[in-house]
Amino acid sequence: MAGTDENAGTAEDDALYVLTAVLLTPAQFPSVLGDDYPEACAALGLVPLADGYGLVLGQDGDGARWTVVTDDVSLVAVAISSWDCGMEYDLSPDERSVVAALPGWPLAVAVAAPGVPAPHDPDPEIGGGPALSPPDTGIWGPAQRRLGADEIALQWASWREQIDDTEFASATGGTSADGAAGGSDDAGGGDGAAGSASGTGGGAAASGSAPDRPEGGTDGRSVSGSSATGTDGSQDGSPTGVRRVLAEARGYVDTPPPLGRVRSSFAPGEARTLRADGPGWSLVARTDDIAFVLLDDMPGEVLPVGRGPELPGLLEALDKMAVRPS
Repeated sequence: MAGTDENAGTAEDDALYVLTAVLLTPAQFPSVLGDDYPEACAALGLVPLADGYGLVLGQDGDGARWTVVTDDVSLVAVAISSWDCGMEYDLSPDERSVVAALPGWPLAVAVAAPGVPAPHDPDPEIGGGPALSPPDTGIWGPAQRRLGADEIALQWASWREQIDDTEFASATGGTSADGAAGGSDDAGGGDGAAGSASGTGGGAAASGSAPDRPEGGTDGRSVSGSSATGTDGSQDGSPTGVRRVLAEARGYVDTPPPLGRVRSSFAPGEARTLRADGPGWSLVARTDDIAFVLLDDMPGEVLPVGRGPELPGLLEALDKMAVRPS
């Protein structure tokens, strides 16, 4: 494989000019592809190996898009870490570690290799089948909902500062930071969740910089936040939706869901960032703080859930069962 240097166009036609790479493991996978690790693997026609894969996205000498799947996860992880630090790294998986070469890209990539034709899907006869393409995130749906949750996890501080804990509605009519208890009828937040999530897709030029990272945000579309103030679901149904999400999340503790449905990652201090997904919903939380819920049937809405008496215990239990990056 070849890097994205200025001489890329002079290499052999079968070279792959690497543009970016991502991990596909139980603890870290492009959530836009699915609610869990097996679902993300299925989107690429891959068997969900316990150790996962590395996905290398690039172009061949004719400019065609290719996704090379390797089981050398450590190599891809080192490359990604190096690029994130602004360092150059020649990502060239050994042929013996290559599991598949899939036509197309499963994720949107904002850059192209210099010196070769513009990115395009390879001829079906060459690719051996339909080319991969990114999920449609132009309209609200599961992919867009998961991207919105990704953005909240990435920009937690920006979202959190918009929430006034005293505005969480209480079932007794008052306001309290404990007003959005996990299983009670007061699972709505106040009106302080308004905000927007901007896209985080990389736009660095391929030449002279580290390879681009695929889009992990919302591609510039805003995800507005508003939370219900009713306590019986009569206003817009959101309290009922939040209660359903929390109930299903509690069910994960008793009956483990597919691998990757619940993930735990680093957060400042001694806290952890929790991510849980399920049919039609995503939840993002800090183990020492509140949670945010997104629903397929509530386009663009971000619903904050206060600590209450039950949420801390639920988050602790989810964190214990969650998969973590190695």
